[in-house]
Amino acid sequence: MSECENESTLRRTINWKQGLLIALGVPILILPSIGYSASYLWAFSIALWGMSVIQGFLQNTAFAEMVTAYPNASGLAGCAQEVFTDRNSKSRYDKGKFIGGFCAWSYWFAWTPVVAIFTMTIGTYLQGFVPALSDVNSLALNLIIGVMIIAVMIVIGARGLSGGAAIGLILALITLVPLVIILVAPFITGDFHMSNVTSSWFPSGWSWNGLDLAVFFGLMGLAQWSACAWETAAVYGPEYKNPSSDVPKALFSCGIICLFLYLLTQTSVIGTLGVDGVLNAQLDPLYPLALMTFGDIGSTILLILLIGAMILIIQTGFLGGSRTLYSMALEGNLPKAFVKTNKKGMPVRAMIAVSIFNLFLILIGNPVAVLAASSIGYAIAVSIALMAYVKSKRDPELKKLERPFKAPRGWTYLAAVMVFYELVLLVPCLVYLNSLDYGSISTIVGAVVLLAFIPIWIFTQNMNRKDVNLEAKKPKEDEEVKEVS
Repeated sequence: MSECENESTLRRTINWKQGLLIALGVPILILPSIGYSASYLWAFSIALWGMSVIQGFLQNTAFAEMVTAYPNASGLAGCAQEVFTDRNSKSRYDKGKFIGGFCAWSYWFAWTPVVAIFTMTIGTYLQGFVPALSDVNSLALNLIIGVMIIAVMIVIGARGLSGGAAIGLILALITLVPLVIILVAPFITGDFHMSNVTSSWFPSGWSWNGLDLAVFFGLMGLAQWSACAWETAAVYGPEYKNPSSDVPKALFSCGIICLFLYLLTQTSVIGTLGVDGVLNAQLDPLYPLALMTFGDIGSTILLILLIGAMILIIQTGFLGGSRTLYSMALEGNLPKAFVKTNKKGMPVRAMIAVSIFNLFLILIGNPVAVLAASSIGYAIAVSIALMAYVKSKRDPELKKLERPFKAPRGWTYLAAVMVFYELVLLVPCLVYLNSLDYGSISTIVGAVVLLAFIPIWIFTQNMNRKDVNLEAKKPKEDEEVKEVS
């Protein structure tokens, strides 16, 4: 750490457009799940993604109001800590503080694995597209790629969010524009056939019985990790120049882009290839579409597009995860070491912690299994954050806060219903879906990481109490020294 790493305040340096650019990696989150969702729901997976993004609008409207009421909090995780923490509590282990901290920890676990997930996916694509790499040990290749990407992320992230926005713009132009061309081209060339959609709505045997419903809601839980994740634009609340207007603009602009791209992606892929074509596609369902659009050079273009897109979302997850760690330390839910920022006001120590954790996750070797585990954390984080929104609207003191952006009337009741939806439907169904495909590994990973917060939090509270006692002793010791002298 540098000597100038002694500040502990993030700086307001970005506007809503820059926040949007950093969050533009979110539309790419659908890539690992295009074929997976189609394997269960066939063409109805198009509706799944549409419903999931709309769900994002419902919950993110609540989060937009809450974040503007707490302009110094880092997104929904920071707000939950603000709402649940009792500033007047004299208890060492305050229940409300733990709930807020656990929400932030769950949210951190939802976003941070993005780095490992897409690093492993990049490795898979490189081995598939580049013959010279096909025989290389995949774990070794993934670790090398991970170290290289993480090093670049730390260098860029340490220089400030404006640099991240510039990289986001470059990567968005390199990736999103060609991606849209690949997805739109079949509609123009006549390769898209609506019959591929209308004749394959559901797999044979699908009957919406209890097990089918469990699979569907499990897929909704998995899909929201991608399709609702544009709330990350609110994570940079303490760094927007004008959070009261910048947060809603960045948030809903990203949501509209996600709605368009998620529906376009799944519709184009299924309508062009058919369900069988999607499930049997080499490496990625976008591969045959790229060949149709660009010919023989399509595979090279697709490789560049996909790698650029995944680096874009890796940056989004890396910056979001590090700021969540920072906010937890600031609220006293993690050791104070993570509060430290460099001379640019960037939480470099938190970035390093995120890097180490992701290198560990790469050892698991299965990106979708890691995604399945982190989606459990996301569902828990969202449910607690929605509880925080309800509490902030009901609490006699908190309801007095100025709210520059207000959700429509009755949104408190909708948020309460969605808490039930997340905890009672999505979390159990996610565990069930994970067990069908990955056995117990993803659930075990999720449980271990989430429960690890308990001893870490207890240790942090004990250290905080010691620090308070030491500070209380200092004035007395100073007075005794003066009396002796």
